Parts: sequence; structure tokens; C-alpha cells
Amino acid sequence: MTCTANTDHVPARRALLRRAAGFGLAAAGGLLAPLARADALKLGQPAPPLVLHALDGRNIATRDLLGQVVIVTFWATWCDPCREELPILSAYAKRHAAQGLQVLGFSLDAPADLPKVRDVAATLSFPVGLLGSAYAGGYGRVWRIPVSFTIDRAGKLADNGWDDDQPAWTEARLRQVVTPLLSRAT
Repeated sequence: MTCTANTDHVPARRALLRRAAGFGLAAAGGLLAPLARADALKLGQPAPPLVLHALDGRNIATRDLLGQVVIVTFWATWCDPCREELPILSAYAKRHAAQGLQVLGFSLDAPADLPKVRDVAATLSFPVGLLGSAYAGGYGRVWRIPVSFTIDRAGKLADNGWDDDQPAWTEARLRQVVTPLLSRAT
């Protein structure tokens, strides 16, 4: 089960959609560019860079985590499957941190919901920040959650969450996807 991301709270997105509607079909075609980038994701190729602006003030760039296995996860406090997945992912991350696992959590919640995000983040073993937009760079528009992407120690995409039929992390899926990456050297 997944949630459809409600990103209508993002004012810039609403303004862009209004402009596109006013300019007609030609302008709307420009909205497809971020989606096309997500289609370009290829396993074994360099993962698109992302920067987490964590709630504690740190900026954590995926490009600075070479040598580690990185899970980039997108979630929201209002998404029940996300809330079920987060404790599983947090426990796994805590158990495997010494092996070089880093999880970065991007919340799709609105800034007004920051207290709720902070409450959830306080229970997690990994840093969390607000995404701030419906778009996640080269990963495209986040339209369904939970969705995660796994980056290997060499900075290459090892798991594309858009391709997963059951995208929520389970213990079995973590063992299948991430554990083998942790045992490999760069």
C-alpha cells in the first residue's frame, strides 16, 4: 500500500500549475521535464545528487557520502504506510550504521506541520528534513510515498523506488536489497 503525495500545499507548485493552465498546452509541456529526469534513472549509473536540509541544521549531501550505502526515503506524517515503515527502517539503520549505512529522510509535510515531523523524527535513528517541494531533483516529482532509493558505496543507483511494486521497506526487503551492498567494498 502507498499514499499519493498531496503536494498542493506547496505554493510554488500551485502558481506554476495556474500559469501552465493559462498558457495552454505548450506551457504544460514544460511541467513534464522533472518527470523525464526520473525516467532517466538507471541502475548502476551515478545516482542524482540530493541535499538533506536536516531539522538539526545540518546539510547532508549524498555526494559527500561516497563510501557509504545510502537510502534516500520520502515519507509524510499523514501517510499510514510510511508510519509503519519508518520504525523498521530506523531499527535497520541503527543496527547497520557501523557497516556504513546512512539513511536520509525527506518529509513531504508542509512547513506548518513541522511540529508533527519533529515528533516523528525524534523516534528515528537517521536525520530528517522537509523536502520543501514536490520535486526531488533527478528523482523527479514525488507523487507516491513511501518511496526510497538506494545508492551503493560508489555513488551508483542500486535500487530505484519507482520500479518497486511494493515500495515500503520490510525486514525481508532490506535484507534482500541493502544487506548485500553493506558487505561489498567500494
